[in-house]
Amino acid sequence: MPWGRISGSLNTPKVEVAIDMGNPFLNRTVDGFLKIGVVGASKVAAEETYHCIKGGNVSKAKVKDALGKMCKEGFYWGTVAGVYVGMEYGMERIRGRRDWKNAMLGGAMTGALISAASNNARDKVIVDAISGAAVATAAEFLNYIT
Repeated sequence: MPWGRISGSLNTPKVEVAIDMGNPFLNRTVDGFLKIGVVGASKVAAEETYHCIKGGNVSKAKVKDALGKMCKEGFYWGTVAGVYVGMEYGMERIRGRRDWKNAMLGGAMTGALISAASNNARDKVIVDAISGAAVATAAEFLNYIT
């Protein structure tokens, strides 16, 4: 029976930006903020571009509105990522180990902090802490799948 095989590789350009704040905790926090902030802003840029193309018109007001949304979304997700990376690194330093438990604890603390900063009720803060822990732990385990 005939069979076929496709093989290939995709190499993407890699951009590394190093910002030295003089402290490993701050370095990682700022790095997380910048990387995920750009992702959040890019998401909004793609959505707004789609809406402009679908609507068939681009105006100065729409571009200005899109830039505002990009900044807001980028800042929000950058902040969440920065807090998470900082919390995970803090857990690593406090515990003296590098394992999945740091991700779980960092995710729980991040979920609780972001939720509490949003003036949510106590039950919502607890649910967000559990959700943050679950997502961070799952992401950590997915890193080990080959």
